[in-house]
Amino acid sequence: MPEIIDRKINLEFPLGHHLHCMVAQIPIHLKRADVGFCLVNPEEQWLLIRSVLDLVAVGEGNLKKLHFLLFPESSLPASRFDDMLAIIEQHFRPNTITVFGVEHIRLSQYRDLLVRFRSDNAEALELVDHDIDSGDVLNMPVNWCCVAIKEANGSLRVFLEAKSHPYHGEEYIDTFHDLYRGRHFYLFRCRPSCFNFMAIICLDYLYRDLYSSNIRQIIEYTNQLFFATRQGLDALFVIQCNPKPEHRAYRDVISGFYGEYLEDMPGVRETVTVFGNVSEETTIEGSPVENAYGSSYVVINQKHRLAQVCFSEFNTDDFDGAPVCRLRFGSGTRLLYFNLPPQHENDPRTSRVPLKVHAIMAVDNSGVWHKIAVDEQVTGWQDDKSK
Repeated sequence: MPEIIDRKINLEFPLGHHLHCMVAQIPIHLKRADVGFCLVNPEEQWLLIRSVLDLVAVGEGNLKKLHFLLFPESSLPASRFDDMLAIIEQHFRPNTITVFGVEHIRLSQYRDLLVRFRSDNAEALELVDHDIDSGDVLNMPVNWCCVAIKEANGSLRVFLEAKSHPYHGEEYIDTFHDLYRGRHFYLFRCRPSCFNFMAIICLDYLYRDLYSSNIRQIIEYTNQLFFATRQGLDALFVIQCNPKPEHRAYRDVISGFYGEYLEDMPGVRETVTVFGNVSEETTIEGSPVENAYGSSYVVINQKHRLAQVCFSEFNTDDFDGAPVCRLRFGSGTRLLYFNLPPQHENDPRTSRVPLKVHAIMAVDNSGVWHKIAVDEQVTGWQDDKSK
């Protein structure tokens, strides 16, 4: 099972005020390569990602308040990794966290990056070296992501994670899907803001079985954190390239994550879970799935009060009866800008909405992002007592 590594970082969020998150629901086009899968047109992909980075760097309107920026799994060309970090370090505001998936590389290359950023990834490097000593794995493809954190003092910290649940590799004898299994997750503990979060990749969220799984380990670790410090996991970010984002497996895990079926789970009771997916334009060589991607969504505990609405670009529901409130977006290529709830359980007497959509943006033919209007047709209200 992957090890959870505790990391303290220096972030100063506004106390008592909600944080802001943007999900870049953009397309990716992948083809088979000598090392797993690679992007079909890396330069075109980089221009699309660069347009989002420039938008955040300029920070028009309330975009200057952005705290979390999420790009999908396998979305960044590996050759542009340094360019991505340079823009974040030079142009992003302090107290900004950027999570982005990178196309596949060899384990030997991934290890070189861990060595390069050893100050933040020393324990992860030891875990990889242990695997290397155990077998001939240096040429295995790695599906990985980066959590780039620009701290309050302006310094950049770089944390790397490898996907631990490698897509088809567990079910098929196929070198293109036989990926290296990551051995660690980071739990980031922000000081002095007292905000704790994690970032994982797609299927790492799902159970392997009911008794030993990544998500079970996260729950147990954060429960111990709660009993020791009275702190829990405030946010969990899941970046995806997922043609079945609403598969029953996700609903089952979400129900177990938020529902107190066998034991009390205070460490994750008030966690906000953000699933950031690719858009419906995504294509993967060898996959028959078309127009099935998209539908990024945000999940919070059912005890929050959330209006039941249906808009042209998003709607709210309880994910087929799960003990949650869910904000579900559409499948198009969009930038989704919303807030993370500021309180734990909202006072039932208040009229404040815990989760708000601040802006939804689309890109035009010239590569410029602009806000789009949405229909405001309210269909009713979802009350806590109705669950």
